[in-house]
Amino acid sequence: MNHDPRITAYAVGELHGRDREKFEQEMASSDSLHREVESMSGLAKQLASAAKPTDRFTADERARLLTKCAATRRSHTVAKNSLKVVLWTTVGVAACLAVFAGFVQMATLMSNPWLMSAPMASMAGEPSIQGLPRAAASHAAAPQASSQPSTIPAQAQKSVPAQDTPEELVMPDPSELVAMREPQRIVMSKESSRRPAPAAPSARRTFTVTAPQNEEAFQDLQAHHSSVTEKEQRVSTPSNFNTEAYASVRENKFVTAKNNPLSTFSIDVDTASYSNVRRFLDDEMRPPAGAIRTEELINYFRYNYPQPGGEGPFSVNLEVSRAPWNPERELVRIGLKGRELPAEERGPANLVFLIDVSGSMEELNKLPLLQRSLSALVENLSNEDRVAIVTYAGSSGLVLAPTEGARKREILDAISNLRAGGSTHGSEGIRLAYETAREHFREDGNNRVILCTDGDFNFGVTNESELQKLIERERESGVFLSVLGFGTGNLNDSTMELLANKGNGNYAYIDSISEGRKVLVEQMGSTLFTIAKDVKIQVEFNPARVAGYRLIGYENRLLSKEDFNDDKKDAGEIGAGHTVTVLYEIIPAGQPIPGSPSVDPLKYQHTEQDADAASTSNELLTAKLRYKAPDGDKSKLIEIPLTADDIPAFDAASEDFRFASAVAAFGMKLRGSPDAGKITWSQIQDIARGALGNDPGSYRAEFLTLLEKAKAIEEAGRR
Repeated sequence: MNHDPRITAYAVGELHGRDREKFEQEMASSDSLHREVESMSGLAKQLASAAKPTDRFTADERARLLTKCAATRRSHTVAKNSLKVVLWTTVGVAACLAVFAGFVQMATLMSNPWLMSAPMASMAGEPSIQGLPRAAASHAAAPQASSQPSTIPAQAQKSVPAQDTPEELVMPDPSELVAMREPQRIVMSKESSRRPAPAAPSARRTFTVTAPQNEEAFQDLQAHHSSVTEKEQRVSTPSNFNTEAYASVRENKFVTAKNNPLSTFSIDVDTASYSNVRRFLDDEMRPPAGAIRTEELINYFRYNYPQPGGEGPFSVNLEVSRAPWNPERELVRIGLKGRELPAEERGPANLVFLIDVSGSMEELNKLPLLQRSLSALVENLSNEDRVAIVTYAGSSGLVLAPTEGARKREILDAISNLRAGGSTHGSEGIRLAYETAREHFREDGNNRVILCTDGDFNFGVTNESELQKLIERERESGVFLSVLGFGTGNLNDSTMELLANKGNGNYAYIDSISEGRKVLVEQMGSTLFTIAKDVKIQVEFNPARVAGYRLIGYENRLLSKEDFNDDKKDAGEIGAGHTVTVLYEIIPAGQPIPGSPSVDPLKYQHTEQDADAASTSNELLTAKLRYKAPDGDKSKLIEIPLTADDIPAFDAASEDFRFASAVAAFGMKLRGSPDAGKITWSQIQDIARGALGNDPGSYRAEFLTLLEKAKAIEEAGRR
């Protein structure tokens, strides 16, 4: 069998430019090629994680390395040339993997940002460390020359200017300084005032795109590559191989209203994509396309929709205007507003935090950030609420039995005593967490397991399919699952989103203590207290007014039209006070639909009488919603038409409409979507700036800074 070398190069992020674009086009039409890329990506990941250290520093070498960690950065070109000599003379290949596996391992090492930035040279027949940049000091590394410890020649031991000495450098025991193939324990960190220091950027990072279990939404596999500028940063134990995983997303295309009058999907209140995208932009990196879920960007913000009238759990609000990126088209907004619940009406909370305390969680932006976020939540618990903590690493355990909110000191002590260490094994931890929640179930309250992890989630003996079935069974008992993601390097975004969807919960990514407070304190009601479940939307378009339409976002929430009336079909949840915003771009009747192949007119589609009725109606569409009570099994129906004789100009639309449109344009442009038209970053900034409105928490104002960063990254890419 002839192996295409581009598969390996693509899997490890070494295929670029036109070659990469051509390869991705071939993947789009070949399932077998998708599978080969997925298999190769998995093999590369396994090799990176299975590498065992063979060399260790002596105490003398360790002291010398500490001296060299503060040395001035050497020429990057010299680093790369010297690195090639070291790699070719030092990397050994296990016999059982033969030449092919050895090549994958070499590619993995070459993609390592610390290898690529640490100038090294071979001296007197032995490898030596010429100098490590300050950023590399946080990732202590030694060259893999042979089975003998490496040495630092005397001529390399020069005095270092005091101003170049790293601050807060913490050196571990010499035995912890292991080979470059393994994540290291030298920590050089200084927490910023807003959010923990991100993982250091490299000349390139590779992100794995995996196909989730939801086969209805995803049929293909794509890989995404993000280029960044190289710069020094203080970091905390970065990973050798970036294993962040994002689901492949195909943007919704325009469809004809005549042949496809119904659009059906499940609502989504997750917000993880926005804070994750913010993390990338703060690191001066363009996010991989799979990380950009436009509906989550839009729904990160709250909108001033009216409270529901009557006894319904939410209000439904419709608005139409011109599309800012194409004035010849129209934009329809469907806005839902969940009923606000005063604290006394929410009922007691029965919360079980399932916390990943594996070794990968020890970085500042992982377990320490989680501890600070949970501490903020504890201060806002009522006396009737109960909190339990289950941890999982090499083994699982109940570190805090269900404890009343009045005993805050006990809960805070349990949180502060959490320590990271060991490998990750999550399946037994989830079983224990659900068992604990069920044993202390509150009939009149909110029962929820909250999984907190960096995404390095090993299911142990339980595969992912069995885990999903477990979560689906437990949600029927009334115990829901939410997921909080932390950190960088191995964020398994696709799996974490899927688990939250299956568990009738929501998925958020915490990149700062301010985001932790937003999710767990400011929005605790909407995050933790469900007021309606299995919420589905079905929109019927009037073909006499609408030639075609496309749903912006919600690509992994699409349903078949038959699912709308099927009460057995799972859908999304709305929490107390939640807002949900949906945008449709519409092509008015009589205009062509871009990219639409010609189809012969249908003979039996409409009777003449039906066509006349549709043409005389001023209705653009009718929005229908189905939902169940949190403890109900039978859905209820809401149906609201949208009428419009004249479509108002975009500038005349409401502030919320204009701001949501700006966020949608941001997501489309960041993804490189052709549907973004010719709208510029400056135009998006002007729209958002003019629609800030009442902005508690200044989240909309912060969005302006992200627009500026996205604009700068794009301009830098052109140079």
